[in-house]
Amino acid sequence: MAPDYNVIMSARFDIASSAIDGMGIFARSRIPARRKLGELEGERITLREARKRAALRRRIAIVELPKGGAIDASVGGNEFRFINHSCTPNAYIRIFRDHVEFYALRTIQRGEEVTCNYGETQHEGTLPCRCGGARCRQYL
Repeated sequence: MAPDYNVIMSARFDIASSAIDGMGIFARSRIPARRKLGELEGERITLREARKRAALRRRIAIVELPKGGAIDASVGGNEFRFINHSCTPNAYIRIFRDHVEFYALRTIQRGEEVTCNYGETQHEGTLPCRCGGARCRQYL
């Protein structure tokens, strides 16, 4: 049975098919630069458990926290688990006091997919990037 993505729709975003990969998060209205988009939600787990889960999954929705531990957005997560990677993103991730926050790098237009640069990933440079950007690094 396919997941019901309408359950997690918010007033500001839609979840829909993405040209980058799988599902993506799309702005319902224009979002000004530097605006906080929201926070990633999910199950808080140990770093050991995060790496174990990451090794077993094709799609990873886990963010490791600097002081240890991680958030697995595939369990109890919200719409931000659908943010796809782009080498030329329109948003960025900020980790502050064990909260994973997303902010607009520039103005995001209505209907535009929200993307961020994942930085280092569990894929260790082996997963082909699909962002299609002019400065694409080719692998995550």
